[in-house]
Amino acid sequence: MTHHIFQVVTITLNPAIDQTVTIRDFSPGAVNRVERVKSSAGGKGINVAAALADYGHSVAATGFLGRENTSVFKELLTKKDVDDHFVRIDGQTRISIKIADPARGETTDINFPGCAPTPNDLALLRAQIDELSALDHAWFVIAGSLPPGVGPTFYRDLAKKLRERGQRVALDTSGEQLRHALEAQPQIVKPNIHELEALVGRRLENDAAILAAARELATRGAELVVVSMGADGALFVTKDEAITARPPKIAVKSTVGAGDAMVAGIIAARLNGSSLADTARLATAFSLDVLSRGTSGISSQAAIGALMHEVTLE
Repeated sequence: MTHHIFQVVTITLNPAIDQTVTIRDFSPGAVNRVERVKSSAGGKGINVAAALADYGHSVAATGFLGRENTSVFKELLTKKDVDDHFVRIDGQTRISIKIADPARGETTDINFPGCAPTPNDLALLRAQIDELSALDHAWFVIAGSLPPGVGPTFYRDLAKKLRERGQRVALDTSGEQLRHALEAQPQIVKPNIHELEALVGRRLENDAAILAAARELATRGAELVVVSMGADGALFVTKDEAITARPPKIAVKSTVGAGDAMVAGIIAARLNGSSLADTARLATAFSLDVLSRGTSGISSQAAIGALMHEVTLE
């Protein structure tokens, strides 16, 4: 039985080894020359855990890892001092290839399917989460896609159980699992603009339409809805307030993990009891820090503080 008290637990069912391939002026259907390749432990919840740990919070991480290639994950979790509660399953953790084009500031994702957990693996994970949620935690972050063979209601059932135990839940996923999981009324939801469009079933052509759609989610029970809009910033909506955070123009090294860093910034702000304005600034600063360095995790609290001053609020 674990006796540590963690401020945050992240749950990543379908992590990946991010293989970032840098190709200037990437052109599909043509011969492309690689400038460099970097492999790192990835997966939305793992990126969130790394950033929060860098910022000084006590974090545990759970989910599934394939037994055949765990070393890159063990190395990261140890380095960041994140408590490892992952369930090891047969096979290899999937590879996620990201083609980063520094000339265009674009990233192309090629995502492989993950290992399929067995019913016994799922039972072990539920037991691990039960053990972690029996303690006095502040936040559980459920993030990323579901592995093959896991039904789209898994996150809903998990979030519902955590909410019943008095835990606070942040959700960052997409598609059917997001639609179902909203029924459990997680406190924080962070869709990007495309995920929000899919949820409400219509194109969101302007700021007013995006705000109306985000408010729809807030009326379904979410305390905070954050809509990430890429270079246009992010919209932060509660039932009473709405703030748009606009980032300064920066040289983007890579977009990998920037959305996850934003989730980490939101949680860090909530742990601090920050206002919506300060939450918007901090979350955007976390994201900017990752975008400008092209690597996950947070560089320093001082760097985040400096970036917060560059964020414009509307």
